[in-house]
Amino acid sequence: MNIFRHRPLGLLAPALLAAAVSCSPARDSATVAVPTPDAKTAPLCRNLHKVLPRKVDGRTRADPEPRSVYTAGWGNPAIILRCGIVRPPKMVDPEVAQGKDPNAIGGGVDGVDWLMEKEGDGTWRFTTSGRLAYVQVTLPEKLSGPDDSAQVLTDLAPAVKKAVPKGIGSMR
Repeated sequence: MNIFRHRPLGLLAPALLAAAVSCSPARDSATVAVPTPDAKTAPLCRNLHKVLPRKVDGRTRADPEPRSVYTAGWGNPAIILRCGIVRPPKMVDPEVAQGKDPNAIGGGVDGVDWLMEKEGDGTWRFTTSGRLAYVQVTLPEKLSGPDDSAQVLTDLAPAVKKAVPKGIGSMR
């Protein structure tokens, strides 16, 4: 009888247990829906992921679950970034373009244009416009207004400008 033939199975259970413990998400980590960018947008999002800052608004990077090159996060509660999202409907809404929608306005920060939308729960969501990929940033409730977002968008602008060229994103 070959004793080595059975030994790896005995070692497999502790190894699986250790892997499960090390891969389980922390209780306080955010969970977000991962975008599924098209083939033209995906490389831009992967490049953005590589150049994102370690800190945003003084908050340390703490990526959400499930881990993806299309998402990033900072702090707890987290500032969440998603790259490769579908173009928001408000981006082509004539009311927004004419400044008649109080819950959605356009603006720019350090050379990056954003659609700023107030959500039903009072939080704010920002989506790049005029870029080849749509990048969305959602603020936690305690950063409740567009004025609170200035440092967040300032910190993210260099990475967005470097990784996502100007242009019109996918219409999907």
